[in-house]
Amino acid sequence: MELAHSLLLNEDALAQITEAKRPVFIFEWLRFLDKVLVAANKVDVKEKQKKLVEQLTGLISSAPGPPTRKLLAKNLATLYSIGDTFTVFQTLDKCNDIIKSKDDTPTYLPTKLAAVACVGAFYEKMGRMLGSSFPETINNLLKALKSAESQGRGEILLSLQKVLSGLGGAAASCHRDIYKNARSLLTDRSMAVRCAVAKCLLELQNEAVFMWTTELENLATLCFKALEGSNYGVRVAVSQLLGTVMATALMPKQAAVMRQNVKKATLEEVLELMATGFLRGGSGFLRSGGEMLKGGGSVSREVRVGVTQAYVVFVTTLGGQWLERNFATFLSHVLELVSHPRATQTHVEAVYSRRCVSFMLRASLGGLLGEKAQIAAAKEVCQAIAKQMRAVGKEVVDGGEVSRFRALQKAVVNDPSGENRAGGADVSASQHVMVCALKELGSLVQSLSATASPLIQEPSIGLLETVTSVLLHPSMAARLAAAWCLRCVAVALPYQLTPLLDRCAERINNLKSSPEAVSGYSFAMAALLGGVHQCPLGIPHAKGKMVVSIAEDLLRTAAQNSRLSLQRTQAGWLLLGALMTLGPSLVRYHLPKMLLLWRNVFPRSQKELEAEKARGDSFTWQVTLEGRAGALCAMRSFVAHCPELLTEDVIRRLMTPIECAMTMMSHVPAVIKVHGAHLKASAAMVRLRLYDILALLPPKTYEGSFNALLRELVAEFTLTDNSANTTTSLLRSLCHYDDSVLMGSWLQETDHKSIEDQLQPNSASGSGALEHDPSSIYLRIPVGEAIPGPLPLGVSVIDASVALFGVVFPHVSFKHRLQMLDHFAECIKQAKGVRQQAVQLNIFTAVLSALKGLAENKSTLGPEEVRRSALALVMGALDNPNPILRCAAGEALGRMAQVVGEASFIARMAQYSFDKLKSARDVVSRTGHSLALGCLHRYVGGIGSGQHLKTSVSILLALAQDGTSHEVQTWALHSLALIVDSSGPMYRGYVEPTLSLVLTLLLTVPPSHTEVHQCLGRCLGALITTVGPELQGNGASISTIRSSCLVGCAIMQDHSDSLVQAAAISCLQQLHMFAPRHVNLSSLVPCLCVHLCSSHLLLRRAAVACLRQLAQREAAEVCEYAMSLAKRAGESKDSSSINLNITETGLEGVLFGMLDRETDRKLCSDIHDTLGHMLSSLAVEKLSHWLKLCKDVLAATTEVGGAVALETRKEDEEKKDEMDDDIMFTALGEDDKNKPSVAPRWVTRVFAADCLCRIVLLCENADGAHFDLATARSAHAKNPKGDLLVLHLSDLIRMAFMAATDHSNQLRMAGLQALEDIIKKFAAVPEPEFPGHVILEQYQAN
Repeated sequence: MELAHSLLLNEDALAQITEAKRPVFIFEWLRFLDKVLVAANKVDVKEKQKKLVEQLTGLISSAPGPPTRKLLAKNLATLYSIGDTFTVFQTLDKCNDIIKSKDDTPTYLPTKLAAVACVGAFYEKMGRMLGSSFPETINNLLKALKSAESQGRGEILLSLQKVLSGLGGAAASCHRDIYKNARSLLTDRSMAVRCAVAKCLLELQNEAVFMWTTELENLATLCFKALEGSNYGVRVAVSQLLGTVMATALMPKQAAVMRQNVKKATLEEVLELMATGFLRGGSGFLRSGGEMLKGGGSVSREVRVGVTQAYVVFVTTLGGQWLERNFATFLSHVLELVSHPRATQTHVEAVYSRRCVSFMLRASLGGLLGEKAQIAAAKEVCQAIAKQMRAVGKEVVDGGEVSRFRALQKAVVNDPSGENRAGGADVSASQHVMVCALKELGSLVQSLSATASPLIQEPSIGLLETVTSVLLHPSMAARLAAAWCLRCVAVALPYQLTPLLDRCAERINNLKSSPEAVSGYSFAMAALLGGVHQCPLGIPHAKGKMVVSIAEDLLRTAAQNSRLSLQRTQAGWLLLGALMTLGPSLVRYHLPKMLLLWRNVFPRSQKELEAEKARGDSFTWQVTLEGRAGALCAMRSFVAHCPELLTEDVIRRLMTPIECAMTMMSHVPAVIKVHGAHLKASAAMVRLRLYDILALLPPKTYEGSFNALLRELVAEFTLTDNSANTTTSLLRSLCHYDDSVLMGSWLQETDHKSIEDQLQPNSASGSGALEHDPSSIYLRIPVGEAIPGPLPLGVSVIDASVALFGVVFPHVSFKHRLQMLDHFAECIKQAKGVRQQAVQLNIFTAVLSALKGLAENKSTLGPEEVRRSALALVMGALDNPNPILRCAAGEALGRMAQVVGEASFIARMAQYSFDKLKSARDVVSRTGHSLALGCLHRYVGGIGSGQHLKTSVSILLALAQDGTSHEVQTWALHSLALIVDSSGPMYRGYVEPTLSLVLTLLLTVPPSHTEVHQCLGRCLGALITTVGPELQGNGASISTIRSSCLVGCAIMQDHSDSLVQAAAISCLQQLHMFAPRHVNLSSLVPCLCVHLCSSHLLLRRAAVACLRQLAQREAAEVCEYAMSLAKRAGESKDSSSINLNITETGLEGVLFGMLDRETDRKLCSDIHDTLGHMLSSLAVEKLSHWLKLCKDVLAATTEVGGAVALETRKEDEEKKDEMDDDIMFTALGEDDKNKPSVAPRWVTRVFAADCLCRIVLLCENADGAHFDLATARSAHAKNPKGDLLVLHLSDLIRMAFMAATDHSNQLRMAGLQALEDIIKKFAAVPEPEFPGHVILEQYQAN
């Protein structure tokens, strides 16, 4: 490789190496050239220019692979821009001739693509210097575009984008041609081409005024069509285009407007256009009116999700200040979307639309607005809620309840002609608006925490009254959302908790006769009780007693009034379930009463159970079933939250009602037959609660009922009595997280996760909503979710049955296991088509759940016949056309090998897959069986499968080279990565061949096949770990391995897909861990800094994780390289290409800024760690720099307006008062577009106050002079650059005071802590000018 490091290509060395290694050698030379050209002496370059141009242009026709052609083009362009430009037109003509060539053979394609790439690079680098040659070039590219295949189309569009960016406004004459040719490709078959078109048009709209004026509507329609059937990448690219164009139409760029007098679009027009996409999708506006009104056809979900992302891009592009000024319009528009009948055609669609609208609100309000602006926004949201309540007919009146609504409801019910029907429609539309508004209000209050107190205290806002009034809304979803919002208020401001509880208790007692009030206020009390564990001081003990007496009262009086019995029953049990979350110390006193209540809900004996079947009508049965479901739910809450109280005696007494519930299950179908199908939901709820509680109890306690229970469970998930094809949602969590790359549709973590979940293949995925299970309002929220989202009942029951099956299976006899496995095979055989897929998915999830249970219990699968049956089931699915099932089958095979744990069994399974892979030619079985090999190794480790290692590796290496199917390559490489991971040092012998294959593929596979590249990244990472610390060595073979790894990383760093870039970063991070000397930080750190502003969460995570590791060892170097990047960006003329916000505060400043924007937990904790490492190693030397950083963050009180950037608040505090709004706005409008930053939020300021304490501590450990004024002054006189803490005392005290007097309680605590530290450390420091006094005396007036 060292031979490749010369200015000219070393042709002798190239001729001596084997054919296979040449592409790597050439790529390595181009990489060297890329670094050296910029730094080289111009005279040297000009001397060798002719020969260099020959060598480089010669490479164009040597069929270079994708990464090579990219670098080649870049180098040629750089060479011409540094050296002479005499021959540039000759080279350009040469490229144009290659592009015009009629040769369409696949072998000539790489040459064509290389020529296209060169043309793009020339124009991007030299732009107008190339003068009038561009019309011919552009026409040439557009002609080629018409006949090109998908890879060519992508590359040509990429080049056109570069030509446009290089020429700017100069290419105006060609803009329309490019637009006409490109727009039709927005609906191309290939997703990669759609992405490329979107990026090209995004570049075009910078200059082409017609795109956001006359063509605006057509472009919007095109974008909606492009979103149909799109994948995640296309949605991101198209939403970027749509959102940006809409923002430009509203606020055009100054330069473009000066040239032509443009009619600006109004905000209403722009929002209206976006709304058509959200509500009607890509169907266009020209359908006949009648068909639209009838509500024909639903919007495709991909379009709705894409348009949602476009709304966020639109607002982000316009920036925080714009949002502040136009928030009322934006809010009312967004809430109208969700009240539109087309957005809420079915319940699940309505939940999806709500999710989308909540995402828009969270992304814009949560990220773009500072704390003060967020408080103003919360007021607006409050007003919107009050307005909706007035529309529904409940005035906001304290105490009583207005009966206008009662009258309205009666009118609707008793009015067959339907003239007053509007009332009913209002309610259903208003509930969705309410849910979105209340959810956002809750999130706002919770993120503001203690700084939200003005919202509660100002009577004019009336936040609590407004939210409480929604507890009487006729729709359950709205009532639950209001209860959730109150829980958020109580968690943010814990002093509100007890008064709110008292108020709800009082209302429930006063309004006992209103069904809505009983339901709404009990929701609120349950929610508040569920929030107690997040409040440090809790609630008075007596409140528990109050809740029990209210609940008892509700349950006792339920039977008195049939209009209220259902609500009172549900409310009573809900409150008791919520009470259990307060934990054993409180529940202990009420336990005897609870056990009695539970016993009385169920019949005492078998005889009573039988007698019960004959009695009752459909209403009493509904109340009974709801009551029993509620009782079981409260039991589950008890078992989950008070495990210390579960003595044997208590469990025995709980089992009586539970066993009764199990027996009752078999009677329910007969009852439903008699009394009607509307009881099905209540019966399903009882089953859900039963499965939930059994999963928490030790299986030994109910082993007598296993047979009956398993019959129920199996019937549940094999859909025996269920005509719908409902699938479980647990498969994803039971499969391995790493396998998500194979399941294509399953998204990894992204910023859009909450809306992208809607597009997942399993039933009702992503449609979680509180109304599906009211008990979730008091449960703990899963980590990372903002609000509980239980799935619809149909899915939840199947999920619960699958989970319980996994718990029970290990305790069942082998005979029954065999029966069940055979029954599963039969069920799959019986079902057909879509139903078969659903049944199979559920069965596989259950089998995985069972195998996982066996592994956790350290028990075995059973004798030969059980294994045979299980194996037949699994092997059958390895050839299933559905990739998700193939994944599940592979996983199940691995788990079986783990549970059986016999070498002969593993050998048999491996051999079966070997034979299959040698003979099979179809994609499906080749992918399924290659994954099977990977999973076998994953679960039995290197030792157990050692003898199959050689065969596995050779087969997978062969499959990975199958260029005809990228799917086969992906699965084979993924399995290979699993094998490398699990074999550890045993794999060492295969590292070289595997590595050379990885490099070859990286250099040849088209970049549009991102999955292949992601798996190559996984393989490379696993190989680096396998070689491990050996990488430090200097032997010839080791340095070859090391340089191959570095080349691989370099190729992936340059890839266009963010997941591949993230893989490159984690590979470099591992290399740095094992061989720190060989990772070049001067190029890595700037690359990481650029990724900090990436729009992709995974890439930001990878960059910060890597910085965290680097900062542990080499904090100073990291900060220096980051600053050099800022300097470079300042010097280079095209600094716009590096969208970076590193200023004199350095990387530290950027990380502090990120803390205000990021919500991802892992990311924030890594940022904290990185800053912590930097602080530990740098703070003492660069004291004033770090103190100023903390001061800048702390000085940003909540008074600073919405989007005033951190940087502007340096010396110009005084100037700011004199500036009027216009100047202020122009100052921010243009140059701050790309960095929407807000005043530091309270969480960041608390972190800064903690940093302050750490700095004081570090100085104390470093040197006593920091706390001695006389020494400090004399030292400062000798060396003015020296920095000692005592000289900054007034700043320290000022900062601590700023923090200690803030609105936020958390910040006040941190400020007082800092003040205490400062006083303790400086208490004894004497004041040299006034002997006998101490230095702190001068601050005592503060």
